[in-house]
Amino acid sequence: PENLLLASKCKGAAVKLADFGLAIEVQGDQQAWFGFAGTPGYLSPEVLRKEAYGKPVDIWACGVILYILLVGYPPFWDEDQHKLYQQIKAGAYDFPSPEWDTVTPEAKNLINQMLTINPAKRITAHEALKHPWVCQRSTVASMMHRQETVECLKKFNARRKLKGAILTTMLATRNFSGKGGLL
Repeated sequence: PENLLLASKCKGAAVKLADFGLAIEVQGDQQAWFGFAGTPGYLSPEVLRKEAYGKPVDIWACGVILYILLVGYPPFWDEDQHKLYQQIKAGAYDFPSPEWDTVTPEAKNLINQMLTINPAKRITAHEALKHPWVCQRSTVASMMHRQETVECLKKFNARRKLKGAILTTMLATRNFSGKGGLL
């Protein structure tokens, strides 16, 4: 994921979150808010259904990130954005072989709880921090990444960058041709 950065190149470096451009600060006891913003593959079903939403959307996004970090590709993917949104709203993801064969049942369980369609039934941040997979992180953190996962992450990132470059080129071409109406 593009907004996860390592604090340094050293082994065991801290992971930091970046780019909070669309983030909002929840005030006091505010329980829900509205709006449609975010990166398509990380949006939760309730956002796509244009319902009021709250903190569970962040748990959903963290579930998507965890999935990607474990195997190197996202749980929901389609070039067609409408089909992607249909997958997300249906919670249509799985744990295919061979990538998921070496991932622990506890990790899969945590992902399932984070990617629960109903936000009222989705695991909370407090519960996630007490989840067995998180509590045994010293064991998990010492494990080496599968080389296949690293390669998948590289391909995922390259595909994301290529798509961004294509969109930038299309926008620039449109603007310079005078058809964009943006200037």
